[in-house]
Amino acid sequence: MSDGPTYGFDTLQIHAGARPDPATGARQTPIYQSTAYVFRDADHAAALFNLQEVGYIYSRLTNPTVAVLQERLATLEGGVGAVCCSSGHAAQIMALFPLMGPGKNVVASTRLYGGTVTQFSQTIKRFGWSAKFVDFDDLDALRDAIDDDTRAVFCESVANPGGYVTDVRAVADVADAAGLPLIVDNTSATPYLCQPISQGATLVVHSTTKYLTGNGTVTGGCIVDSGKFDWSASDKFPSLSAPEPAYHGLKFHETFGNLAFTFHGIAIGLRDLGMTMNPQAAHYTLMGIETLSLRMQRHVENAVKVATWLEDDPRVDYVTYAGLPSSPYADRARRCYPKGTGGLFTVALKGGYDACVKFVDSLEIFSHVANLGDTRSLVIHSASTTHRQLTPEQQQAAGAGPNVVRISIGIEDADDLIRDLDQALAKACG
Repeated sequence: MSDGPTYGFDTLQIHAGARPDPATGARQTPIYQSTAYVFRDADHAAALFNLQEVGYIYSRLTNPTVAVLQERLATLEGGVGAVCCSSGHAAQIMALFPLMGPGKNVVASTRLYGGTVTQFSQTIKRFGWSAKFVDFDDLDALRDAIDDDTRAVFCESVANPGGYVTDVRAVADVADAAGLPLIVDNTSATPYLCQPISQGATLVVHSTTKYLTGNGTVTGGCIVDSGKFDWSASDKFPSLSAPEPAYHGLKFHETFGNLAFTFHGIAIGLRDLGMTMNPQAAHYTLMGIETLSLRMQRHVENAVKVATWLEDDPRVDYVTYAGLPSSPYADRARRCYPKGTGGLFTVALKGGYDACVKFVDSLEIFSHVANLGDTRSLVIHSASTTHRQLTPEQQQAAGAGPNVVRISIGIEDADDLIRDLDQALAKACG
């Protein structure tokens, strides 16, 4: 697309990054199922390997289909560049990789997906990194948790599983004051409902597996670079500001400016970590994004209707959906997420753990799977599955207690979903 007009979201989700295939004229982005790419000559090959020219070398690093997806996601999120990878978890490691080092820490929200809590509290220790978990509603606690070894602040815009909504602007102000990048996982909200970069985020990560693809077919992840952080303002980020030995002393920030993080993610991150997105996955995700706004509107519409019905049901203890007027985050949701807060929330049943298990087993339309963001409505008992590795205290902090079921509302007929929930509640709670 040309650099002239400013296009709306609905147009960009279809066209950004995509052009008719120059070889065949194919209108849909082809799946470039190729491992390697022929160099024009020896000088061309040398220029690519020296990062003097942008192009395709080997599909662990770059691929034409994946490149279209990267440009589209960067455009929708308001970033300057993006790096796609194999999963949302890979995206989180890829985001931290240039920032961290042995003995360094990330300050993270307590309201995170259980797998992220495990990754941050256990797995990253193997790299010599650590994480501090803080309630991001308490900005003073967030400030106090940041120390001289902190290298990033991390949160989710709309948290999985409870649908808690983060005040990204307020958190970004704290990170900015400390001279630190803010990384926001925008998986549950998508750029249709929230654009964290416009609210001060430095990097945005996605599990493209979820709402962006929207059809439960492929896994993938992405890191979007805002291009707004000054990596050379201090000596905290030598991977981006200091000479890189693998490229004869090249300094990424000095050489690539606002695209420093993006180039590092490809030239170092994908080269050495190898967390590559395959081109077929990119193709499926591109097709999914073409209907993102339409789907998110329906997800929100259905979620409001179903959550309202559940909240009024006597068998239900509480519903966590921020789109409800009764939610303690209702004012924040209206202010920060005017298009809605997505299709994800939890419901607590008065019958406790046993009722939750029976409820999940009794649903017919809802699929019992470890996924969210599908066109289909999905359900899972987080305490016994996705959050099983956490302590009871961590489960409660994440909104995944034993009496809680996570619901991902799809785009089916909302009345059919309510009838299914009603019959399952009858079997589970009497």
